[in-house]
Amino acid sequence: MKLKKLTALLLAALLVLSLAACGAKDSDKQADMSGDDSAMTGEPKTAEEALALHKELLERENALLSENAELWEKVFMEADKGMAMIEDGKNYGDFLLDTVEAAKEQFTDKEYEWLKESATEISNIENKLTELENQYPEILNEETDANGDVQKFPSFEGKDLDGNEVKSDELFSANAVTVVNFWFTTCNPCVGELAELDALNKELAEKGGSLIGVNTFTLDGDEAAISEAKDVLAKKGATYQNVYFDSDGEAGKFTANIFAYPTTYVVDRSGNIVGEPIVGAITEKKQAETLQKLIEQTLAADVG
Repeated sequence: MKLKKLTALLLAALLVLSLAACGAKDSDKQADMSGDDSAMTGEPKTAEEALALHKELLERENALLSENAELWEKVFMEADKGMAMIEDGKNYGDFLLDTVEAAKEQFTDKEYEWLKESATEISNIENKLTELENQYPEILNEETDANGDVQKFPSFEGKDLDGNEVKSDELFSANAVTVVNFWFTTCNPCVGELAELDALNKELAEKGGSLIGVNTFTLDGDEAAISEAKDVLAKKGATYQNVYFDSDGEAGKFTANIFAYPTTYVVDRSGNIVGEPIVGAITEKKQAETLQKLIEQTLAADVG
């Protein structure tokens, strides 16, 4: 289902799930849902077992975030849009917990208890994911889609903010590694990392790579949004290429399903997504380290 632009922008600003896959659940089902922490107690003995557990945990987290979408949307409506979503020592679940606690008066007792339990489980999952990634860093390079195939970054034909045509296949094939950063103009953590992203782009250029930005407000060539994005980039001294494309295309639908901002992807020369998306600003230690690992892995695997 195509999201109307206003809805898409609201979701981006609120760090929310795409409503395309959402359906409201009744309050009784909210009360009956309980977390399955069996995967949390398992300790893999091999990288293959770690990868399987990693996928299982991600599926569980996505399931939690897909349930009771209207209730989660209510949570994000109460979020502080200017705060960093993920800070050192915290994760996405902690962000949700803080937001739920701050807005507890907006929910019934039953809703509050379910949200608190779900956010706590997500926090525990995130901690376990980090533990697995530290113990078995190779699993970051084994991300696959539901069909077991390498996940391709969705193709697009769009333009940069100066009106130059950009085709994804040409963009990716010309670079040993391409970092794709999704952001929007009024997202403080997004804007706060623009200078670091510009510096990273210059480093990548020396290694045969590149970094591009996708400002979600500029999709469909919104002229006012393009002007605002260019102004913000200029003020931050960011000169790397930013692109936009149609919201109803493959890449546009992909963008509508991004959960939080900023989110960064690493793409290889063949257009394959390497590892998992990096959620949160690269000015944070964990995100910066993860991004660097994925870049190094992609460069090492590049055959030119």
